[in-house]
Amino acid sequence: MERRALGKGISALIPEKETSIKNEINYVQPDQIRPNPFQPREEFDQEHIAELAQSIKEKGVIQPLLVRRKGDDYELIAGERRLRACNLLGLKEIPIIVKDVDDRDSLEYALIENIQREDLNPIEQAHAYQHLIDKFQVTQEKISEALGMARTTIANTLRLLKLPHEIQEELKKSRISFAHGRALLEIEDANLQRRLTQETISKGLSVRELENLIKARRPKALRRKLPAAGREPYVAALEEELQHLLSTKVRIAKRNKRGHIFIEFYSQEDLERIAGIIRGGRK
Repeated sequence: MERRALGKGISALIPEKETSIKNEINYVQPDQIRPNPFQPREEFDQEHIAELAQSIKEKGVIQPLLVRRKGDDYELIAGERRLRACNLLGLKEIPIIVKDVDDRDSLEYALIENIQREDLNPIEQAHAYQHLIDKFQVTQEKISEALGMARTTIANTLRLLKLPHEIQEELKKSRISFAHGRALLEIEDANLQRRLTQETISKGLSVRELENLIKARRPKALRRKLPAAGREPYVAALEEELQHLLSTKVRIAKRNKRGHIFIEFYSQEDLERIAGIIRGGRK
């Protein structure tokens, strides 16, 4: 069965005829709704929940929760913060819309809702993407199409899971940004990654400042292997062209008439995708 695009919004997940039939609003008790086991959001700001509760107290629940049937009760698909706010207020009943979806669509709905609100931190996004890949065999290409994002963005987000746990926690807390995390992946020494993370936080380093610091602290042997800043313009242009063609990082190291081309891949699936492009196949 062909998957439907998510980039157009949640409604693109299900056929229009199903949407029109099942958008009826019902009212149930909050304790009839179980949490969504596929909720990608790992942390909830209690202050924001309290603010939402105050808004609901004044204006009511404007947007019904999205749920699916689970026995005699319901399982939440989207609306975790609204449910928590309603429980905080002790509401007797809340509005819901029931959808007939499977596990994969349930995760997709929750993921879309959070990303469209720009509410997931990079690590939560990475875990959600990885869950789609591991549990439902969804490709990075399909995720990028579904969310309307570049495939390289999906790949780079997934790479953040390679960072030490302490650095991932700093990303969750927004003490460093996605771009900082991506820069830290340029070095393999985990202890150096940790030291540079703390230096970034303590000194408030920008991404460019961190990148310059990484270049300065690379082992000398590695720096010697990197191409000189004044390399031929056509090599730099070719490198950029290959990166665009392969949708991944490419580095050309040329010395005299010889050299190497380094092509990065982030998973077995990514390697096969790149090999397919090189062979002349589709991405």
